[in-house]
Amino acid sequence: MKSYKFKNRKHNKKRNSSFNKRGVTFFISAFCLISFTSFAQVKSSIETNSIRIGEQITYQIEVEADTTSLVVFPEGQSFQPLEMIEAYQIDTTKSGGKYNLIRRYGLTQFDSGYYAIPKQKIIIGNKSFFTDSLDVRVSEVIVDTTKQGLYDIKPIVVVSKTGSDWWKYLLYALLAIAVVAVLLYWFLWRQKPLSEEEKIALLPPYDRAKLALKNLDESHYLEHENLKDYYSELTFIIRKYLDEKIYDRALESTTDELIDRLNILKQGNQVDLSKEDIKNLESILKRADLVKFAKSAPDIELAKIDRDTIDIEIDHVKEALPEPTEEEKLLDEQYREEQERKKKRKKVWITVAISVFLLIATVVGLSLKFGFDYVKDTVIGHDSKKLLEGEWITSQYGIPPVNITTPKVLKRMAAPIPEEAKQQVNVTMFGYGSLIDKFNIAVITTKIKNLGENKIELQQIAEQSIKLIEAKGVENMLVKSDKFITPNGAEGLKTYGTANFPTLIEGEKEAGNYTILLFNVENVIQQIMLTWKDDDTYADQMVERILNSVELKYEEE
Repeated sequence: MKSYKFKNRKHNKKRNSSFNKRGVTFFISAFCLISFTSFAQVKSSIETNSIRIGEQITYQIEVEADTTSLVVFPEGQSFQPLEMIEAYQIDTTKSGGKYNLIRRYGLTQFDSGYYAIPKQKIIIGNKSFFTDSLDVRVSEVIVDTTKQGLYDIKPIVVVSKTGSDWWKYLLYALLAIAVVAVLLYWFLWRQKPLSEEEKIALLPPYDRAKLALKNLDESHYLEHENLKDYYSELTFIIRKYLDEKIYDRALESTTDELIDRLNILKQGNQVDLSKEDIKNLESILKRADLVKFAKSAPDIELAKIDRDTIDIEIDHVKEALPEPTEEEKLLDEQYREEQERKKKRKKVWITVAISVFLLIATVVGLSLKFGFDYVKDTVIGHDSKKLLEGEWITSQYGIPPVNITTPKVLKRMAAPIPEEAKQQVNVTMFGYGSLIDKFNIAVITTKIKNLGENKIELQQIAEQSIKLIEAKGVENMLVKSDKFITPNGAEGLKTYGTANFPTLIEGEKEAGNYTILLFNVENVIQQIMLTWKDDDTYADQMVERILNSVELKYEEE
């Protein structure tokens, strides 16, 4: 068995001139991080830097601050790749005018390897301080196979694909729509049972007048000698009937005005009423005026006679009216249909207004809770959001393999190697996207032939990669470098920064970020490249998740 070990390379100021001539072309994507230094006011320590899988290690942060300063310690899973089990209470001691604050955290890890506890941010007053990063080794539990029995290899278990929870949100939305629809139908569109008043209003004027006289007979006005209300009801019945069938201002006209109008209509042969009918109506209306306004008190029997007279006159008015022509019937039908259309149109507008209001209220409520951009991207769609919330894939790329988790499976791509370099290197490249896309990732494995005694300098490779990126139209590159350690302890170089990337529109540039991870063992260079644009609000989360997933497997059988 042959094994490759991870190698830490110190940067050598004296470059090997023969290796400088070997050029390798890479597409590189990046993520910009800012490194901080810890101050004397903040100290961090661990009880041991070596544990076994699953054991707990106590991580301690000690802060010395003024008694008036507010101190905020790290919260949540900020210790990844280690997992926080518990955050203990803060121990406080006072020394002079300062507080000495100590907080301990229980951390663990369930995979063997070398890990780095990242720098932790502590806020003291209005300033931020950072601890040093600490290295931890997690060892496997050694099993004595002479005492432990061996078992057959378990068969492959087919695991069903875990679906997302999109159907729950769809169910909630459909349920809300159903509730609104039921409420609108019940209160707006449903054919409600007619009330007694509505049923009466739908009767023809003649039937309505006859029913009103019947209701008047059932009243107790005459029993209580309430002649004023009796005559008011009686004259309203005949005036209402005349208003609907003969003269549309009968309700608001005085007695003399109404009688004069009836005479005019009779003389114009528009109403076939006899003089006796008009005289009877005049007599009753004037007597009613005296009762209502002059407090006259006619005999009860006379009031009953007047009621019967009004009943007869309603029949005479009906007989005096000409039969409606077919044209009038058609106009009347059209009028009723138009009224129905107006009612329906009004219901439609009310339904639309309520629906729009509920939609706006829902969007505002969700925007206040999750942010408008998130709601907009969820409804309209956003490519990076779909990538972030989709099903990620963990795969191995290249030989020796690079383990990495990505939102999409990386496809094999043709590496653009210059002709003069093809005799010197073998390159395999897997990627997703390109420099002009919102998000781009590539994993490149380069094997150098006939390396000999030459040494690979990762800093030099990074400089060459930056030049090659600039040759592809990327401008204003801000370059930073830092050491990078994977969760399984592989150490490499991270080059990162900001730049202006080309777009589909010629001559236009778009601000973005890039990150290049470089590792090497023997004559093999492993490279992981990321680029994304500044306006992509979801890219930072994707980049962080990808970088935390990188593992290098350099052991070969």
